[in-house]
Amino acid sequence: MAVKRGLFLMYTGDGKGKTTASLGVTLRAIGRGLNVRYMQFIKSPDRTYGEKIALKKLGVEMEQMGIGFTWTKTPEEHREALTIAWAKAKAALVDESIDLLVLDELNNALAITKFPVEDVLPLAEVIEAIQNRPAGMHLVITGRSAKQQLIDLADLVSTIEATKHYYEEGIPAVKGLEF
Repeated sequence: MAVKRGLFLMYTGDGKGKTTASLGVTLRAIGRGLNVRYMQFIKSPDRTYGEKIALKKLGVEMEQMGIGFTWTKTPEEHREALTIAWAKAKAALVDESIDLLVLDELNNALAITKFPVEDVLPLAEVIEAIQNRPAGMHLVITGRSAKQQLIDLADLVSTIEATKHYYEEGIPAVKGLEF
């Protein structure tokens, strides 16, 4: 039997809902018995997020490999976290047992400009790993500021735009909606 081609889906843009879209794909995959690995590049395991709690109840471990947003730690701490995160993601990208791999916030990590990241998270290496992943592996990448090279590689790109957001009215992040 021929191996079906794994698809590469990307959710990007400045609107709310990129991670939520990847969780919807994850939920469908779990429902169909696929082996899912979910990795986050920016969010830290030091904070509790509702999606992590829900996925654990469904038997999927969400690996939060970041240390928070760029203004919360030193560039050196972020670079170390990105080095470790990319090593883990590279290993996942060759794991033939994974049916769906989600690299949440990878676009955000690749777009960091406050400090150098190219030496610890090289775009050329990311592209090569995506292109050489197992033939049947589906891949989802999320985050703002997607690199054009990744957009070109993707089979589906959804750009989520913000038309209106309650943050503009001074309403802070809401438990159960943002985290």
